[in-house]
Amino acid sequence: MFDPAATSDPTTVQPFMSDWLEALVSTALLVLVVVIARAAVGRAIKRGVASHDLRRRWLVQTRNGLLLLLLLGLVIIWGSELRTLALSVVAIAVAFVVATKELILCVSGSVLKTGARSFTIGDRIQIKDIRGDVIDQNLLATTIMEIGPGKLTHQRTGRVVVIPNALFVSEPVINESYTHDFVLHVFTVPFKREDDWRTAQRALLAAAKHQCDPYLPEVRRHMKRISEQQGLDTPSVEPRVTMQIPSAGEVHLIIRVPAQAPRRGYVEQAILAECFEHTDYAAPKQPESAAADNPDTI
Repeated sequence: MFDPAATSDPTTVQPFMSDWLEALVSTALLVLVVVIARAAVGRAIKRGVASHDLRRRWLVQTRNGLLLLLLLGLVIIWGSELRTLALSVVAIAVAFVVATKELILCVSGSVLKTGARSFTIGDRIQIKDIRGDVIDQNLLATTIMEIGPGKLTHQRTGRVVVIPNALFVSEPVINESYTHDFVLHVFTVPFKREDDWRTAQRALLAAAKHQCDPYLPEVRRHMKRISEQQGLDTPSVEPRVTMQIPSAGEVHLIIRVPAQAPRRGYVEQAILAECFEHTDYAAPKQPESAAADNPDTI
């Protein structure tokens, strides 16, 4: 690094100027020697070689050899200065990378999501605990309209989240709109083991079919077209209700229905409202006298 205080000292300036002056004189002498040598050798070749092809070959080889000799001489003469310059360039490059690390990661994340075609404007995505509809994206950040609260709801919170593209380098992205116009929507209804969950299962399936029947043929055509484009098997779009037992005392009914991407929340609420409109499927309460007589309930 250049130090003004050091250069103001005559004992420091004199060796510095002496080294540069010596390097410049050596460079001039080297160039002069190479020029004279090329002229002398070229004259000797032209006089001593009769064949035109051989003479041209010798002239070219001599020129290339002297040029290589000149480059080697310059490297030897300016070696210490080149090392100093290289160290300075490396230090500047390292400082630049450290100072702009986040910006570089953002640009890398933008290139990654664009190359992988992870999502487009209008898709509903989730990254870490952030979930929403993509409304804008650029080289440094992606803007989404937040959906929530939580992962099970499908209504907008009114908040906008700006996600730095650096997250796409290290975190997986969930695209809930991969099939675009229509999606397969899944939600869960929990019950206790003693509840009338079997009747609820039949009621949920009937409500799901009732809500999906009007647009089910259109969903089949859409899914078939997407499968042909992506080279995948056509998924079944029929509404279904499956059972899951997460613990000994619980039964979860998993409902999967096709729905238009922006109306998945509406379809879910319509199915739940139709199913639970007249009954809650809870287990009947035992009379207090019967509970007292039965020691297993204590």
